[in-house]
Amino acid sequence: MKSKKILVWFRNDLRLHDNEMLVEAIAKSDSILPVYFFDPRYFDNTRFKTSKTGVNRTLFLLESVDALRKAFQQKGGDILIVHGKPEDEILELAERFEISEVYHHREVGPEETAISASVEDALWKQKINLKHFIGHTLYNKEDLPFPIKDIPDVFSLFKKKTERDAIVKSCFETPENIVFVENETWGNLPDLEVLGFEQRLAENLTKRISGGEEAGLEHLAELLKEGSEVYLKINSKGGTDKQGFSSRLSAWLSFGCLSPRKVYWQVKEAEGHFGNNANFNQVLLGLLWRDYFRFMFKKHGLNFFQETDFQELIMAPVENDSEIVQQWKTGHTGHALVDKYMQELNGSGFISQAGRLVVATFLVHVLKVHWTRGAAYFEEKLIDYSPASNWGNWANVAGAGLDLKSKNTFDLEKQIKILDVDLGEAV
Repeated sequence: MKSKKILVWFRNDLRLHDNEMLVEAIAKSDSILPVYFFDPRYFDNTRFKTSKTGVNRTLFLLESVDALRKAFQQKGGDILIVHGKPEDEILELAERFEISEVYHHREVGPEETAISASVEDALWKQKINLKHFIGHTLYNKEDLPFPIKDIPDVFSLFKKKTERDAIVKSCFETPENIVFVENETWGNLPDLEVLGFEQRLAENLTKRISGGEEAGLEHLAELLKEGSEVYLKINSKGGTDKQGFSSRLSAWLSFGCLSPRKVYWQVKEAEGHFGNNANFNQVLLGLLWRDYFRFMFKKHGLNFFQETDFQELIMAPVENDSEIVQQWKTGHTGHALVDKYMQELNGSGFISQAGRLVVATFLVHVLKVHWTRGAAYFEEKLIDYSPASNWGNWANVAGAGLDLKSKNTFDLEKQIKILDVDLGEAV
């Protein structure tokens, strides 16, 4: 009898813990073939004259894939590294390894969704099924107290009903034993030059964090251990430059090196030992915002953006004064707080949510630059970039998102006070 082999297509799910896709693939097959595609489209330039993926996020990605490779090697296998578009390569892999089925995590961004559809079409020609999993959210969609089409567009309502009526499931166990498809050549991890970057760019980065599941789990453990910053009471009213607490978990969450459910249950365990505090609440609120934006993209697609010409804005970006935009990008606007945050973003690939609101407010409401240019620049620079959260947050700052009824979304007057600028009639 022919053995059943399942190809496990990894995307933004680079972990062994709490990975339903991986657990089910192991259970339903005789052997698995883990694969990661380095898709050249993600290293191209955009219509906004930015890079799709900057050097900071690229390094984090390389480290995360390498960490997953080492984790599989410790279990007697590996992950196949393929350079190319998934839809162009997957049929050849399926034929070569006699694959019965392909498993992958479904994404919600339009570009990622289109890639999934192309892969599904290619596989269908050979009567091979592409099975979809949802593993990026705290709440499974089937556990929500409403179908996707009825999810409240206002975040505060989504939060209230979800926290009251939905449950967070327990994590899937990390697989102990994995049987891998026999293979001699697993492919090489690309270096920066192969992906189009100059090596010297990495030398200018500051405060780098390491990618990978182990690094993410270590950071989570340090975050929650007794005496850490999460337990300190921080007074956010001490001045405009106070960032407040930031867990800095977002990069590992965006690449799937950390499961949101893992974070949730670890926080709940810490609460049981040390009691609740405002910083714990901020961590859990951040997880809810991630879910909200993903479910909004699932429900509305590009109709989330309340601009009738949104697709045209993406296909043919609005031209603005390039000098003004460049000054904002490089942190040379003359506004000390904005410049501080932008220089931090460029160096480290991260700024706090408070910082993101400040620089976005300045670009959109002070410099009068269309918000999509800022969103595209963040797409390049942020290590923790994810399409739904990034574009959703920028749209809310610009008043182009769906949740315009709640100050939980964006409070322009508050941000202007922080910036200490006068918008005159604009406010």
